[in-house]
Amino acid sequence: MNPGDDHWMRQALRQAEEAGLRGEVPVGAVLVREGEVVAAGFNQPIALHDPSAHAEMLALRAAGQRLQNYRLPGLELFVTLEPCAMCAMALLHARVSRVVFAASDPKTGAAGSVLNLFAQPQLNHHTAVTGGVLADESAALLQAFFRQRRARRVPGDPA
Repeated sequence: MNPGDDHWMRQALRQAEEAGLRGEVPVGAVLVREGEVVAAGFNQPIALHDPSAHAEMLALRAAGQRLQNYRLPGLELFVTLEPCAMCAMALLHARVSRVVFAASDPKTGAAGSVLNLFAQPQLNHHTAVTGGVLADESAALLQAFFRQRRARRVPGDPA
C-alpha cells in the first residue's frame, strides 16, 4: 500500500455514494496520475441503459477522452469494489499501471476472488494490484444499499 492510497480511495467512495443516491449499486472509481485526478466515474448501467457502464469503464472512457489516447500508462485506478472480468480486461488493454480496490467481490471479482486476470503471465501487459484499502467502508456502503433495496422490494416482484 502506498501512503496516498487512503486519500484516493476516499475520493472513489464519494463517487460510490453518488451512485447510491441515484439508485445505482454504489461503486466509484478515480483514475490518478502524479497526484492529480484525471477522471472519475460511478456505476450507471441503469441510468445509461448500458451493461458496461461500470464505474471503472466510465472513468477509463473519460480519461481516454481527456488525454486523447486509448492507452493510459502511468495511471492508477482506485475503485471501491474489486473489478469484474470486463473491467479487469479493459484496465489491462488500457495499460493502467496499478489498480487499488477496496472490497473484494466473492461473486464476480477478477483480481483474485473468483479469478485473477491480472496474474495471467500470457498477457502482454501486467498491472500491479492492491486490495483491501478502506474495504470496511466500501463493504458497509454496499451492504446498506442492498439492505435498503431488499426492504423496499414488494413480495412477488423479481429481484
